[in-house]
Order: sequence, then C-alpha cells, then structure tokens
Amino acid sequence: MSKPLSRAERVARRRAKLRAAGLRPVQKWLPDTRDPGFVEECRRQSRLIRDSETDASRAEDAAWEAVSEEALGRAER
Repeated sequence: MSKPLSRAERVARRRAKLRAAGLRPVQKWLPDTRDPGFVEECRRQSRLIRDSETDASRAEDAAWEAVSEEALGRAER
C-alpha cells in the first residue's frame, strides 16, 4: 500500500493537472465588502451616476433599448 499524500503533495498534483489542461492560476484583488466604508462608498458612487444623467444619456439608453428589442425580435423568429 502506498503512503498517503500530504496536503502539499495533493495541491501540487492538482495544480499540475490544471496546468496540463492549459489553465493557469490568477490572483484577483477585490473590494472588501466587510469594510465599514464600503456601503457608503457604493452609495456615493451611485449618487454620482444618478446625478450625472442627462437628457442625452437617457435618449442614448432609449436608442440602445430599441435596438436590443429589435434584435431580440429577429432572433425569436
């Protein structure tokens, strides 16, 4: 019977299989949603977006919506 693999050996074996499958590890840094200031920063940015809307941006949104609906209508046929 073979000796059981250590945790490090199991991890190394798994990573080797993933690399052999053409994958690579990637590290991502994300905002810490547990940070006390996170919610207030989200609110601040949301207010900026809300307050920056203009008639032109609303017209552009409406135009994109019309194009999207037309494209969806063609796709359903």
